[in-house]
Amino acid sequence: MIEYLVLISCIGFLAFLIPGRFRKYPAIIGWIFIVVFLFAELPYYFSINNFLYPVMAALSVPFLYITVKYLLRDDTRVINLSRAAAVAFLIYAPFEYVPFIGHWLIGVVVDQVVFLLNVLGHTVTLADWNIITRNSLRVEIILACTGIQSIAIMLGVAAAVPTTKRQKIYTFFLVAPTIYILNILRNVFVIMAYTEQWFPYYPDIASNGEFGYESFFWAHNVIAELLALVLLVAIAYGMFMIIPKLGNFADDLYQLYYNEVKAIFYKGR
Repeated sequence: MIEYLVLISCIGFLAFLIPGRFRKYPAIIGWIFIVVFLFAELPYYFSINNFLYPVMAALSVPFLYITVKYLLRDDTRVINLSRAAAVAFLIYAPFEYVPFIGHWLIGVVVDQVVFLLNVLGHTVTLADWNIITRNSLRVEIILACTGIQSIAIMLGVAAAVPTTKRQKIYTFFLVAPTIYILNILRNVFVIMAYTEQWFPYYPDIASNGEFGYESFFWAHNVIAELLALVLLVAIAYGMFMIIPKLGNFADDLYQLYYNEVKAIFYKGR
């Protein structure tokens, strides 16, 4: 059922790309179902002690209110933001909804992760085509482990403002290979940390009842997430250097949402 929420959102954003005076309404549907999806996923994220996404879900409520409010006004800033989301879905959708494409990408990532682990002397085996195992501990590589989501989002952001052909090419090579390679290294790090039990600390907050899960929690949910955030900020800075208009767009969005949140806060006092 949850996967249909993303599908409906995807359809809404793709419909937004069709020119017309009413395209803001499919965009609104897209944003609503993304937020509903975030809340529908909360039980899963709580089960793995991941608190980043619950925080994102909470923040998505005022974000949705402001975004819908300004879409109904045909505000250029949120129209461009919706274009970014739509392009991101356009890139991501084939990997999510065409099975052989998604499986192909997962298989490529698995092969490269296994190769690199073996080169580092951390010999692993495959329990299945996408399940890497060592020391009786298993890690399943899924589409979310390929980096395609982050690549799609960042390229979508780049599409929020008009760009030249040169800017498009430079941005693609800044985003896609960088995120893909760093994601391979992230997978390698998480698998090594988990299967060798590098971080068996604070089970009261890091355990979900599975043997050795603490090491996975600290490696995947904390260290890798924080490093990914820092690296995405660095990549975004590089994008702003390539596409100066993107920096102006980001500042305009910040001012919009900041002022709206401030107005809501003071109104509620």
